[in-house]
Amino acid sequence: MIPANVQSPIAPGISWYQASVGERPAYPALQGSTRCDVAIIGGGYTGLSAALHLAEMGADVVLVDANRFGDGASGRNGGQLGTGQREWADETEAKLGFERAKALFDLAEEAKSSLLALAAAHEIAMDYVEGHISVAHKARYVADYRAHAEAMARFGYPHLTFMDRAETAAKLGSDRYFCGVRDAKTGHVHPLKLLVGLARAAKKTGARLHEMTPVRRVTSANGVVTVETTGGTITANRCLMATNAYNDGLDRTTSAHVMPIRSFIGATVPLPDASPVLPARESVDDSRFVVRYFRKTLDNRLLFGGREAYTADNPGDISAHIRKQITEIYPALADVDITHAWGGSVGITVPRKPFVRDVQPGVTSIGGYSGHGVMLSNFCGKLYAEAVAGNRDRLQLFRDMKIPPFPGGLAMRKPLLFVALSWYAFLDRV
Repeated sequence: MIPANVQSPIAPGISWYQASVGERPAYPALQGSTRCDVAIIGGGYTGLSAALHLAEMGADVVLVDANRFGDGASGRNGGQLGTGQREWADETEAKLGFERAKALFDLAEEAKSSLLALAAAHEIAMDYVEGHISVAHKARYVADYRAHAEAMARFGYPHLTFMDRAETAAKLGSDRYFCGVRDAKTGHVHPLKLLVGLARAAKKTGARLHEMTPVRRVTSANGVVTVETTGGTITANRCLMATNAYNDGLDRTTSAHVMPIRSFIGATVPLPDASPVLPARESVDDSRFVVRYFRKTLDNRLLFGGREAYTADNPGDISAHIRKQITEIYPALADVDITHAWGGSVGITVPRKPFVRDVQPGVTSIGGYSGHGVMLSNFCGKLYAEAVAGNRDRLQLFRDMKIPPFPGGLAMRKPLLFVALSWYAFLDRV
């Protein structure tokens, strides 16, 4: 077994999630070659969800991850579920028409209820708190937020309430924003508790799970997929690449369509019970292109994320950048102690919608949730299992979106992304 205190080097900082969970269950590295029905690469939400649902259907599944389960985005993210896809349903409607936008919205709504049902069925204590607020950081967005709340009734979702500036300030404990929309039927979770519970459930159901097992190459020929790892070779009928932002060049098609960017989060000391900050504990995201997102934990800590990096370098002091952003919204917290600060990679696509593609015969790649993955990644794992079992292929809705590659090819995509996203970050500030 792997020592439980082994921490992989893929992201800086020990997270509050890890500190609050303590020692995670460890799973052995793969030793020797094996045969299975489905090989899965990646032990995040997508891969573990697929492993669990496939095993429940009677499939023999082998899952490998290059690091510890939870060291990637699934165990280090902001913990917000959200409603719908990454962009608002009325924005999708303007591009794809009402019918396709409604189908995508309904799929995401099923993803939400599916995740809550899965956690209940497997007794995963993921600290779910209901209530989420989206807020506008510019006055000119107020009309859009009001229209969005009204439009959602057409999509059969009556749970959004528009809030003026005064009500938004009361809900947040800050007058920094111009308006908001409160969603009463979504919320936030402890992401690492969810992941740990998901892995336990997958193992209990019969999936074979292996940490610290990097994959060197994946090939497909004559109806057989071969996954070469550092510990042995896996031969399978099918393979799911659920690497998301951590593809590391394993598949060129995925690398061309899913780009990793780093996002950083800080956790404060517990705030006093009388603190005006988020009195009802809703999670929050704002209208910046470089989104700021924050929430209160069950023990009253403010978890605040927002700074992103588009280069390979990590900031020398994550907490200093996070503190600056907290102070802009909550000046009274300028001197609050930040006990934990950490980062991780988020997989994004050009249109900020999930990437689903068969990259080789029998090999499917899924990722690029673009910051909306807690809910969608778990559901995509379930949809993949459905498709393998031959029940129905609802992943086709995502395939049909035909996600374009990042411009510039593999050589120039990162420099071009840095320029483009830096420009949008500048627009956030002016």
